[in-house]
Amino acid sequence: MSTFLRILRYGAPYRHYAGLNALFNLLGTVFHLLSLLLFIPFLRLLLGQVKPVHDRPAELWTKEGLEGTFNWGLTRLIEIHGSMGALLVICIAVVVLFLFKNLFRYLALLAITKFRNRIVRDIRTRIYGKLLELPMRYHAGERKGDLLALMTNDMHVVEFSVMQYIEMVFREPIAVLMFLGTMLTLSPGLTAISLLMLPISGLLIARVSRSLKKRSNRVQEKEADLLARVEETLGGIRVIKAFNGEAAMERRFARENELLMRAHIHMMRRQDLASPLSETLGAAVMASIAYIGGSFVLGAEPSLSGDSFLGFIIIFSQLLAPIKGFSQGWSAITRGGASAQRIFDLLAVENTVKEKPGAKPISGFEDRVEYVDVGFAYGDKPVLEDIRITIPKGRSVALVGTSGSGKTTLANLLPRFHDVTSGAVLVDGQDLRDVRIRDLRALMGIVTQDSILFNDTVANNIAFGTPGVSQADIERAARIANAHDFITHLEYGYQTNIGDGGNRLSGGQKQRLAIARAVLKNPPILILDEATSALDTESERLVQEALFKMLEGRTSLVIAHRLSTIQHCDEICVMQQGRIIERGTHSELYAAGGQYRRLCDMQAFG
Repeated sequence: MSTFLRILRYGAPYRHYAGLNALFNLLGTVFHLLSLLLFIPFLRLLLGQVKPVHDRPAELWTKEGLEGTFNWGLTRLIEIHGSMGALLVICIAVVVLFLFKNLFRYLALLAITKFRNRIVRDIRTRIYGKLLELPMRYHAGERKGDLLALMTNDMHVVEFSVMQYIEMVFREPIAVLMFLGTMLTLSPGLTAISLLMLPISGLLIARVSRSLKKRSNRVQEKEADLLARVEETLGGIRVIKAFNGEAAMERRFARENELLMRAHIHMMRRQDLASPLSETLGAAVMASIAYIGGSFVLGAEPSLSGDSFLGFIIIFSQLLAPIKGFSQGWSAITRGGASAQRIFDLLAVENTVKEKPGAKPISGFEDRVEYVDVGFAYGDKPVLEDIRITIPKGRSVALVGTSGSGKTTLANLLPRFHDVTSGAVLVDGQDLRDVRIRDLRALMGIVTQDSILFNDTVANNIAFGTPGVSQADIERAARIANAHDFITHLEYGYQTNIGDGGNRLSGGQKQRLAIARAVLKNPPILILDEATSALDTESERLVQEALFKMLEGRTSLVIAHRLSTIQHCDEICVMQQGRIIERGTHSELYAAGGQYRRLCDMQAFG
């Protein structure tokens, strides 16, 4: 219930739609009830039991007054039009009342559709915004398949298993109260007996609903596993084919698909049980009421007329429909509660890289970048210890070392993808944690080994994050990155769509577009994370030329796998197990004969 109320809080800005829905549902129920009540005079006419009333009662808002007024109007109708004419008028009135009932039903549906779809849109927007807000550490520890499942499957369940039934939860009680009020006016005793029987069916249906939530949790987990497997397959399809791994992947997929199918069957078995169970119980209650009500009509001292009893049965049969709808809606909300909880769990994840209240603006870079006694750890596992680096403006520092030595983690501290565990990173003497994150990252350009491009045009990929730039600026950046020539040979030039992740381009072409994007941003600080390690010789030469042009006059932190590409750097830091073990220029480190010399000799030998 608490999860359902949390969803409804998103509807606060759109409560006028909920109000309109309640009003139209009330009017629709009133017209529905009036159309049912007209069956009583209809039956009286057919059975010839109309009692003439020639004087209109003085009191209207009592049971006797309402019934007397009704009979007076029916008497006048018969006197004017005859029995068949009165019957025709009643039939026309029933049709008109049903018309109004369905008109207001349509308006109620229109209002609730706007209400619930706006809530779903806002929740989906919040989820996407949260995914963008969360730090890199969170994304590194979560499977993409789980997050995709949350955005698709879980959101789908919330939309169609919870939001679809919001109206039922609010509409059906109105109908139930109005039908019960009418039944009380017809026969209080029979109504009391009816109310004693209904809770029995309600308790059984509630038990089914509780088991549904448990099963739904398992279904959502299995759907996330399956989606993760598909995402993993699409990302590694080349390796799968190269190593003849299709059969192994199919077996793994088949196993998870089987588990998902079984979880679905178990959940649907209980879900499908709710409707026939409630219908059977409703029929049993209806039969019991018919038998007991018959004694009220056929007993030695009848307390209910035959036509009123039939009217009671008609209204009671209509009472079962909203009760059944309420139980179905509540079952759906219970089932969807598991998905909603997963969504709220994500929204509750704390962003560990927070901007301080009143963080200082920073508009430019003037002096130096400093790592002061920096330490960093993932949980209890230390990754960096006692790091001290100073990068004066316009100078370049390279980080080298074996895989896992902490080079990329060290670079990721500069744009605050992570926060230091100890020590501080300073820009112009200011701790990064004291300045605005957006301003800080505006000072930096990043080129990584994996060129992250988007399913868009070449021009839009180069201009990403730099809105409002001219085509001339885009082309200038592409020329600096040695990308202009190959772009002009594409089918539509700069307006060519490069596909998902840039898969229509070669590795060298993608990397040059990533460099062009950084060039266009024109950042004073540049971070290069093994920007050429995945390229062939020709592509590396072109990319290296582009990088040399880009590095001119910029403060740069360069992570290199191929040591030949960083010999020009002002300082080279050799890292091992999270520490800097050597530092100096290329010639100094090579002459010292330490770890850097061994790395150089290994690459020269290779």
